Amino acid sequence: MNKLSANSWEHRDMDNVFHGFTDLGTLKSNGPVVLTHGEGIHVFDVHGKSYMDANSGLWNNVAGFNHQGLIDTICTQARRFPGYHAFFGRIADTTVALSEKLVEVSPFAEGKVYYTNSGSEANDTMVKMLWMLHRRNGQPQRRKIITRLNAYHGVTAVSASMTGKAYNAEFGLPLPGFLHADCPHYWRFGLEGESELEFSQRLARNLEELIIKEGPDTIAGMFAEPVMGAGGVIPPSEGYFEAIRPILRKYDIPFIADEVICGFGRTGEMWGSGKYNMEPDAIIASKCITAGYFPMGAIILGKDLSDELARVSEQAEEFPHGFTAGGNPLGSAIALKALEVLEEEGLLENVNRVSPRFMERLHKLGEHKYAGEARGVGLMGAVELVADKSTKEALPGDLQISERIANKALEKGLICRPLGAAIVLGPPFIVTTEQIDEMFDILEETMSDVFADVGL
Repeated sequence: MNKLSANSWEHRDMDNVFHGFTDLGTLKSNGPVVLTHGEGIHVFDVHGKSYMDANSGLWNNVAGFNHQGLIDTICTQARRFPGYHAFFGRIADTTVALSEKLVEVSPFAEGKVYYTNSGSEANDTMVKMLWMLHRRNGQPQRRKIITRLNAYHGVTAVSASMTGKAYNAEFGLPLPGFLHADCPHYWRFGLEGESELEFSQRLARNLEELIIKEGPDTIAGMFAEPVMGAGGVIPPSEGYFEAIRPILRKYDIPFIADEVICGFGRTGEMWGSGKYNMEPDAIIASKCITAGYFPMGAIILGKDLSDELARVSEQAEEFPHGFTAGGNPLGSAIALKALEVLEEEGLLENVNRVSPRFMERLHKLGEHKYAGEARGVGLMGAVELVADKSTKEALPGDLQISERIANKALEKGLICRPLGAAIVLGPPFIVTTEQIDEMFDILEETMSDVFADVGL
């Protein structure tokens, strides 16, 4: 059957679905991939073709696509209490239990949790929390938010303004007052003769200059991902967070760790902020919180911030913000089970067991003639493609080389993600060393085919 024939799933999709973050040229020529189910780290399309998903869905399906314990939890909780809200002082017992667990596994000795439906909403909410806090403390001018160039924090109007990606200009964003500091990518932005530590110190000095220029009393907070995920898997340069944290403390600027991608084990530790010594005042969580089985976001507030927010909200009689499905009892039960799976079924241990092989194969891929840098940590990695290794000269944009590689890999049964000039991988936490080898074998073969096809 022709994939794009009138009655095909693909044709029905193209007639009725508007896709985001999708190369529309590829969609028009190749059609979508319409999926029916998953088994382990593989998903299957309507034609029965199997694909190894080397991106865990969208970083989040870390326990695979058919974990029986998570499925049983969904069924049990749906029969017991499938939905409610967390407004007006009413809340489900599973949500209270999840809050206790999230504080327990967080870097904070004490704190509180606020629920949203996504990481974007959690970042958006955290900004509103900071704005309210500063206004109630007699500093209404403290509204500016600092993030970094190439960072990704979401797609709402506020979180997209935080996101330091050029495509947000399509929406006339960022909004006023959203500032983007340097991207801590040493390979790309380090100066000739500058060590990695010197690079980090320079970025810290630049940050302080930005704060002074804008006025410390106008800055509401700074947000940072431990590892820039959608920026192309960019770990921080050596000593980066150790250099900027004292500056933020000096000017009493709250520091928020966006752990939407890194949180719950992706870097090999429970929190990326712990791995990189961020010492945040709050954590933004989503994605792996339910292992991808339910949409959920959460803000985990350290004690100082939660106490301050409770105080000013009491002055206002309430915190006037919320989402109908925030703290949903079904999602909370799934998240509790996902954390149990992570801790008690050895998923976090497996990340650390197989990540050396993952990184070994990633760096071997980085030896390719057109690979400028192979980078990553834990089970997240990227290979950035260039025209010339020594000069880091970019490949011509019209080649769409990463898109070509992702499309060719898809033909071979591998799902990987093109991000700018990079190919990004983030397999589920249940992946085996044998599957890692299969993944990279396919990718190596794919890269050879694509570069031959374009005459390089």
